[in-house]
Amino acid sequence: MAHSAKVVSLKQVIARYPLARDLLLKKQESVICRNRESGKVKNVQFRALFQNNPRFWEHSSSWEYFLDRAVFQDLVNTLRAPKEASHLARRSEGDGSPAAPPEEPPSLTAAPTDPQPAAPANIANFGDDYEEIEELPAVERTPRIQQRTARLAQCVLSPETTPDEAAKAVVDATADTTMINRATLLEALRLGDDQARAYTEEVVKETTRMVKTSIRLVDSEIYNDELVQALVQKSNGTVVQHMTRVFLMGLEFLLFYNRQVITKGVANRIRIRFKRDYKHHYRQLLSHLHDDYVSLEHVFLGGMKGLSEIELTRFATGFLVHDVGKAEDIEYHEGDAGYDRNTVERHVKLGYKAVMDKTNYPREAALITGYHHEYYGDPHGYGYFREFLASYKSANPAAEQDYVMAYTMEPVLDYQVLAYFPAKMLEVVDVFDSLTDPNRKYRSPLSQEEACTMIREEFIQKQLKIDPIIYDLFIDFLDQRRPRAAG
Repeated sequence: MAHSAKVVSLKQVIARYPLARDLLLKKQESVICRNRESGKVKNVQFRALFQNNPRFWEHSSSWEYFLDRAVFQDLVNTLRAPKEASHLARRSEGDGSPAAPPEEPPSLTAAPTDPQPAAPANIANFGDDYEEIEELPAVERTPRIQQRTARLAQCVLSPETTPDEAAKAVVDATADTTMINRATLLEALRLGDDQARAYTEEVVKETTRMVKTSIRLVDSEIYNDELVQALVQKSNGTVVQHMTRVFLMGLEFLLFYNRQVITKGVANRIRIRFKRDYKHHYRQLLSHLHDDYVSLEHVFLGGMKGLSEIELTRFATGFLVHDVGKAEDIEYHEGDAGYDRNTVERHVKLGYKAVMDKTNYPREAALITGYHHEYYGDPHGYGYFREFLASYKSANPAAEQDYVMAYTMEPVLDYQVLAYFPAKMLEVVDVFDSLTDPNRKYRSPLSQEEACTMIREEFIQKQLKIDPIIYDLFIDFLDQRRPRAAG
């Protein structure tokens, strides 16, 4: 865009034409964002900003927002079409937005600098499938999960199910359930807590059934990683792909962990190696303890243990909804040019509040959503726990945490430990998937070996963020996963 190009104030546009808000969402248009202090200009999808703050253009901040004149003129032309205007008016009923006919453009302001080009349309982060689900009435969303769950159950029970059929069933079920939860929870954020819990009740119930059935399928002989990953890569929407991969890989990792602890005696093997391979790492976290007390039993409160069926379901549910608060535009959310730490942190906090306050999901799922980027308090991490812990220590200066992580919530909420076990499990899966994700626009994907090396060097050796025992279990999991994928 040339320096002399004209732009329209977004605040003025929506004030005059309230229906433009829904049209901007539908068309996935970008907004020109200008920082008042630095003058920096960037393009961000309207939907990404809207989902973080539904009235972002009205709030005073260091940013101001504009539409390119060509985009504005296209909105006006579309709104002049009677059919489109009627459809948007129906969508706006009940939200307090009065309908207004298109008028002449408001006064225009010269763009201060060239904005960065918008992201190519062919790498939409949620894709057409999400738009379809977003348009579905709430009463039609839960039957969709029910249908996917029924197909999963059929795959589990039928001896004639092929690996291809099982792979398609689990990918379709995960992707649809993820998108339905995201759309429903974002709507629930606009409701009071009690009203929101009632609004999300059926989605929560059917999602829990889907997760339980997925556990049975993923733990079966017909589940094939290679087929699943190929189908995920072909699916629509990069964020949905990430959330689907993380849920399924995380679920596999939980099941692998359980087998190692219950049937393979991994706790005894780690205990034998603890002093040589792990103790120096945990000394950093438990520096106040006498050296003799830095042991495996102080890493895992109560010792390493297997997970019950209830715990597996609750933890896996947390994995499924872990990124519901994420901004849609992943380049804005995580990219180099559009990086903003407050926005990055907000996805964790928004997701935590959505799951904790607006649903009847188990609190374990909310803690996983809110705590999966804590990184043992490292400055690169973020989340609520470090803020809560800082306040607790301020009120109790002598308080110390004698254990690293717990399987249950109570020691986390009582500040007896530094971390929550399922959140630490999710951390390594989430980081690994981000490093190997072929769709990230700000860097090339790493191979599996390169990603594991980077995690070890950058997230354990240089700065202790990922848990070293869980990391080694994850490496064993990946090694064991290969023959299953090839088989």
